[in-house]
Parts: sequence; structure tokens; C-alpha cells
Amino acid sequence: MIKKYRSDAMAAIHETMESLDEIEAIDKQTMRRFNEACLTTVRPLTPEEIRNIREKEHVSQSVFAHYLNVTTGLISKWERGEKHPAGASLKLLSLVDKKGLSAIA
Repeated sequence: MIKKYRSDAMAAIHETMESLDEIEAIDKQTMRRFNEACLTTVRPLTPEEIRNIREKEHVSQSVFAHYLNVTTGLISKWERGEKHPAGASLKLLSLVDKKGLSAIA
């Protein structure tokens, strides 16, 4: 898994803490706090933001669904606000927003 850090300094700190965690020099709670502090978080997206991401890439709901490995109906529901992306889908949407569809193609 590729991790996205807030900065190079945070990456170095986090990698050190991961090493300490591996040898059980720190507890799990401390490691969770470092994960939250160092790793980039994914924020919820509004239906309009999801539609704008798709339109910025100049693709239909069907093509967008294919790239995200979800159904066209789910894309439609996200864009109407009936459902909300979470987990891996939300992470992929955030990645497409920042780097374009080529980042997940």
C-alpha cells in the first residue's frame, strides 16, 4: 500500500514510528495517533463535487463507473446525494480529483 504523507518530514517520522511499532517499542494507541497525524485524510465529497470530478474528466457516468469498478447506478446515486461514497471508493474519487483518471487507469 502506498501511503500519502502531509510532508517529507511527516513521512520520515512515521516510518521511524512504524519501525518502533514493529519491535513493540510503542503501543498501538500511540501508533494510531501517529497515523492520524502523519497520513493524509480523505474528506467526504458532496454530490456536486463528485459530478464536477466526473465532468472535469469529460466522461459519462458509465465510463466513470467502469474506472471506479462500481455500477452506473451507484455513480448516479452519489451525484444525486442518495448515497455517499466511503472507504476505497472515496479514496479513489479523491485520487481522481487530484491526479485525474490516468492515476487509476
